[in-house]
Amino acid sequence: MIEKRWPETWQEVNPGCMVFTPGSSQEYHTGSWRAGRKPVWDKSKCIKCGVCYIFCPEGCISANEEGYFTGNLTYCKGCGICPRECPTEAITMVNEEG
Repeated sequence: MIEKRWPETWQEVNPGCMVFTPGSSQEYHTGSWRAGRKPVWDKSKCIKCGVCYIFCPEGCISANEEGYFTGNLTYCKGCGICPRECPTEAITMVNEEG
């Protein structure tokens, strides 16, 4: 049996970013593609509406046990759509350290 090896960085992804195995997108840790900015949620402003979840093109936002939303930075590319769509401005994009 051939062992599957998933790309570690965006440079290793197949040309055209083609995914050859259906349902395997969770195996690509696309957060390494992020260009230095990440979303941060302010719970004091969040109304738990889920608009960020709906608009996230990567599907990397989910609700925690308390109903507040947060992004999975393993997959977040830092596109900035979530803060732009948030009706209460509870999400801001901040520079990553490093």
